[in-house]
Amino acid sequence: MADIANKYPENVQGKYYVDNQCIDCDLCRETAPNNFKRNEDGGYSFVYKQPESPEEESQCKEAKEGCPVEAIGDNGA
Repeated sequence: MADIANKYPENVQGKYYVDNQCIDCDLCRETAPNNFKRNEDGGYSFVYKQPESPEEESQCKEAKEGCPVEAIGDNGA
């Protein structure tokens, strides 16, 4: 389960975030490309834009549920 205390600093403020358990599998970037990007130097994903539509919210939720290491968090905001 993702830990907000270990979230990457690149994550934009808001509901969703990625923590340091990310294994760079690309699932979130494929599932919600409008919301997740890759840190090329560190080899991990982060949330660069919080969802702004029902479709993006659904994609972020799907990415969170599909994350193989549970590195995507939802702080319930």
